[in-house]
Amino acid sequence: MHAIRKDSVSLIAVAEHEEGQRLDNYLIKILKGVPKSHIHRIIRAGEVRLNKKRCKPDNRIQAGDTVRIPPIRTAEKQRPSESQAAPAREFDTVYEDDALLVINKPSGVAVHGGSGVSFGVIEQIRRARPEARYLELVHRLDKDTSGLLMIAKKRSALVKLHEAIRNDHPKKIYLALGVGKLPNDRFHVKLPLFKYTGAQGEKMVRVSEDGQSAHTIFRVLNRFSDGLLHQVGLSDLTFVEATLKTGRTHQIRVHLQSQDCPIAGDERYGDYQANKRLQKLGLKRMFLHASELHLAHPLTGEKLILKAPLPQELAQFVVMLENQEKAV
Repeated sequence: MHAIRKDSVSLIAVAEHEEGQRLDNYLIKILKGVPKSHIHRIIRAGEVRLNKKRCKPDNRIQAGDTVRIPPIRTAEKQRPSESQAAPAREFDTVYEDDALLVINKPSGVAVHGGSGVSFGVIEQIRRARPEARYLELVHRLDKDTSGLLMIAKKRSALVKLHEAIRNDHPKKIYLALGVGKLPNDRFHVKLPLFKYTGAQGEKMVRVSEDGQSAHTIFRVLNRFSDGLLHQVGLSDLTFVEATLKTGRTHQIRVHLQSQDCPIAGDERYGDYQANKRLQKLGLKRMFLHASELHLAHPLTGEKLILKAPLPQELAQFVVMLENQEKAV
């Protein structure tokens, strides 16, 4: 943690893991609670110096650079309470080296704090690893989605992974259970998705021509329509594999909903009555799991195929459905 003085000039040396960032973004991170507009103002006024020279907000910093920061008051009092709010926690590690950490995130845990959640995965891991100099989320998973989550341990790895994601390179495969019957065993959904704010202030997505392009490939793994489902008032469930060709917010959830086959247990886009009936059969969560990641290692280029099996509660639910099918 950089010590920023409020009554005299601070001289900060840029560490190796911090290089490559824009100067303004770097200052926003280390000057906690200081408005972005104020940071831009002191840069333009020449009060911030990079290696003793005037600089611009978009200058890229390098390891070993010296940043001069004028006396400034940061939100020091907030930091201890924030750290105390996040209990230290390690998660099941699927892959780790000095550049990349991939964990198997459980359902019900947010990836980061905010929007009414005081802390998430990243805050808990940072608390559990106080010696770690750099830990940043590469991408996000919805709170109720389980599975593979990438965390960069070096800024250079984060930059490379973000570049790959922009080019739709990491292959992400999910497993989901839909409420309904899909007509084809393999099909593509290419429907643009538009983000908006719901009535309760929640983040929502809908299919709209005004949205961003989105592409998902679905493959049916199993179909269920036995007497057990009929007993609770359900007709069909479809177990699918979903491969993302783009990575939009709530993409799989909304694409399946658009096919009249919303995800089982999805409280936002799902079928309320069906979800209540599924709870009677033992499904207590949304049935969506990030099961596979195929990617090139961000620094070495090594091909990685990472897998996280279905969590026990979802695997057991599928086995129960399969056994009922056999019994009919």
